[in-house]
Amino acid sequence: MLIFILRRAGTMILTMVVVSILLFLLLEFNSEAVAIKVLGPYSSDEQRNIWLENNGYFDPIIVRYVRWLGNFVVGDFGESIRFKVPVSEVLWPRLGNTAILGAVTLGIVTVLGLVLGVLAGMREGSKLDRTISVTSVVTTSVPEFASAVLLSAVFVFYLDLLPGTSGMSSGFDPVQLVLPVLVLVLYDFGYVTRMTRASMAEVMMTHYIRTAVLKGLPYKTVIMKHALRNALIAPFTIIMLQINWLLSGVIVVEFFYAYKGFGALLLEASLNQDIYLIEACAMVAVFVAVGTQALADIGYTYLNPRIRFS
Repeated sequence: MLIFILRRAGTMILTMVVVSILLFLLLEFNSEAVAIKVLGPYSSDEQRNIWLENNGYFDPIIVRYVRWLGNFVVGDFGESIRFKVPVSEVLWPRLGNTAILGAVTLGIVTVLGLVLGVLAGMREGSKLDRTISVTSVVTTSVPEFASAVLLSAVFVFYLDLLPGTSGMSSGFDPVQLVLPVLVLVLYDFGYVTRMTRASMAEVMMTHYIRTAVLKGLPYKTVIMKHALRNALIAPFTIIMLQINWLLSGVIVVEFFYAYKGFGALLLEASLNQDIYLIEACAMVAVFVAVGTQALADIGYTYLNPRIRFS
């Protein structure tokens, strides 16, 4: 297991290095374009040359890349063009806000999706199965911006029960999380439910489950100790993938409810061509993506010890 973990760590590092090279070549290779983004389109050539020289952009590209990567490793992402402060002062609070939103959403989605998926898979073809399956398809078919408008119309304007924005201007307020979380849960739980249902239904048809039932084992024991563990392998993959989506794929929801999160920050950085903020957001998103996949691979071995990675 230790060797496997070390290999996965090596793969993560290699992936991050490759992505960093591509990101550097894409955004930093043309030093003149960087100067224009930082100083503005109306800056003079003399001002740009002075800035480029002071920031080491006349050094060989290899030297520039190593210095750029080293700054990233120690958390020095440069200064935000949009906010006029170090990128880290903006990035980490926004990342923390999205972590709160994502953790609440993921917890609800996981519990709801697994419970409904297992219930549907245990009784394949029943009315309960059809009801859960139809509900899952309908909710996942409605995009976030549509459900956000609908839920806001009902709970904000018609019932006047919830606030229409989640800016947290007066400090953290759990009530302001209700609508963003509800929109995300409605859109996302169906994926986990349908995958769990399909996996559970397949496991219930295997010979060892039928044998356990025929031997007279309590049905609850068969489900909890034999069927559920194997049925969780496929949903576990989907759940881990949702972490990536909840980090940078919730731009619509965060923007709609004015939630100061990572997704909204990435949108602001793109609209304002904030090159250093874009680079930082991209590297953080890639790190989370490769990290969650590594955790998923390790989790497989605990869900099913028969799985071994070479």
